[in-house]
Amino acid sequence: MTSATTHVVLAGKLVDVDGGRVLPAQAIHISDDRIVAVAPISHGVPEGVPTVDLTEHVVLPGMIDCHAHVIGQLESGHGYAGMVMTTAAREALAGVANARDTIAAGFTTVRDVGTFHALTDIALRDAINGGWVLGPRMQCAGAFITVPGGGGDVSGFAINVDQGIPRELRYGVVRNVDEVRDAVRRIIQGGAELIKVIGTGAVLTEGTTPGACEFTEAEIRAAVEEAALYGMFVATHAHGAEGIKRAVRAGVRSVEHGSLMDDESIAMMADSGTYLVADIYNGDYINEIGTRDGWSADIMRKNRETTDAQREGFTKAIAAGVRIAYGTDSGVYPHRDAANQLPYMVRYGMTPMQGIQAATIVAAECMGWDDRVGSITPGKFADFVAVKADPIASNLESLRHLDVVIKGGKPVSFD
Repeated sequence: MTSATTHVVLAGKLVDVDGGRVLPAQAIHISDDRIVAVAPISHGVPEGVPTVDLTEHVVLPGMIDCHAHVIGQLESGHGYAGMVMTTAAREALAGVANARDTIAAGFTTVRDVGTFHALTDIALRDAINGGWVLGPRMQCAGAFITVPGGGGDVSGFAINVDQGIPRELRYGVVRNVDEVRDAVRRIIQGGAELIKVIGTGAVLTEGTTPGACEFTEAEIRAAVEEAALYGMFVATHAHGAEGIKRAVRAGVRSVEHGSLMDDESIAMMADSGTYLVADIYNGDYINEIGTRDGWSADIMRKNRETTDAQREGFTKAIAAGVRIAYGTDSGVYPHRDAANQLPYMVRYGMTPMQGIQAATIVAAECMGWDDRVGSITPGKFADFVAVKADPIASNLESLRHLDVVIKGGKPVSFD
């Protein structure tokens, strides 16, 4: 198998996320951008093959963020009406910088779960894949599917009507089951690989209530059924318990946020195998920066009402056996800080190995991409991160400051 090897990464320790163990002194054989074999260094390296010496490091799979917003400037803290004052081009160019910061943080893959300027995430994905710009592998949602004035709509105007608001900002606004199906098809035809439904109100959207449902179960199911025709999944933003239950019964792949989950909704996620993607670091950032910068009183109130509840539910979800994939809501806070949540996951109930698995193999499974990323396994992309300080001993704190990032077998340079 190693006859096809073009180069080898020598790992002092290798985190085997499939087995939940750390292996000493491993050689990762790579052919172009794929792993072809993993074996103890003592078995030898093909003569004349270049090596990357990481024998003083712990090597992990490249990390995955299942809830990123790579497009656009950072959250303003005053709602989204200001979106009409910027352009898709400006938001996409901001995304170029965000993509660079994301991969610098060790996230070689992201699930980008929506942007107000429709399909700009897809353009960024294609630019990365084409080698035009530096960034992670992206699975893109293209636009939010939301109700008028809902958690994914551009609201905050005196009269919120289509006239005067660019179509791209309301690309996924729908009013019934038939419009849901039309929107799913339209977004997929635009290049999306994932559908994002805003099932409840949002913390950061002015005038909406996180606990309030904004879609019926039938409407969410319509999105799930339509996406399935194209072999795609639905991620549903749902803070409130009833919104979570509707999403689970409708068959969504993942529940995003889950801030106000109750025991019944947790049990339903566990029983159905629905993934939970909970951004449990975000509340502290919003509290600190929002207080400093004078964010909207409505947003700050909702943040206070959801932060502790989300963390309590997260701990219960771990105990109940819910499948938890790593997701940050980066874009609310700087993309370079996408690993800040890892220590929080240990603080609120995960073992360090479970935290690493959530950000690697479990996240890959959530995306349906576990055939290509998420573990250091033959056949997958050669995406790794490396640190000298043991991440498990540090309760994942050391993963906030990486020494090496490798994507597709090549060390990533940020010079």
